[in-house]
Amino acid sequence: MTSENQAPAPTRRSPASPARRTLLADAALGVLADAGMRGLTHRAVDAAAGLPAGTTSAYFRTRSALLTALVRRLVELDQAELVTAAEHAPVLRTADDLVHGLAALVAARTSGEGRRRSLARYACVLESVRDPELRDILVPRENPGRDAVRAFLTARGVADPEARTLTLLACVDGLVLDRVVAGADAASGGTGAIEGLVAAALRP
Repeated sequence: MTSENQAPAPTRRSPASPARRTLLADAALGVLADAGMRGLTHRAVDAAAGLPAGTTSAYFRTRSALLTALVRRLVELDQAELVTAAEHAPVLRTADDLVHGLAALVAARTSGEGRRRSLARYACVLESVRDPELRDILVPRENPGRDAVRAFLTARGVADPEARTLTLLACVDGLVLDRVVAGADAASGGTGAIEGLVAAALRP
């Protein structure tokens, strides 16, 4: 039994809400896309998320912690996008199928919200040059889309399909970067460049 004079037991703080952390990471992605690395501040994320000042710093004490959370969320969204695309894409049977699949990916990442996420992604890639933790998070991961490309090249009997898959997708990523930097109008370009990349990947 406790006496009236006994101090009350300290209140235990509840763990940080995963939903709130995701909301803040998404807001940080938007800030980075719109304002760049210099504009990525706790206060800017608070405003973008529509939350009281100090909320972001309560969840992510340092800018490094905020950036790490942002990059983890970015990778999560990218992986989900690739999984969904693979689930809805037809089985790759011809070179044209592969060209159309890659063209759809380029279009998704160079227009609308996809373009904003690409802007954030490339800013994070540059930042990771000096940050090993970010670099580890950004390492390309296995996903159904990548598996499908590798399986297609393997079935076509190319030499070292693993290396060619990585090279092809790296070149497609470079194409996305080129179109994002060039501006929104460039995102509507044709599939000629992708056809050339696929043809190179299929060479004996």
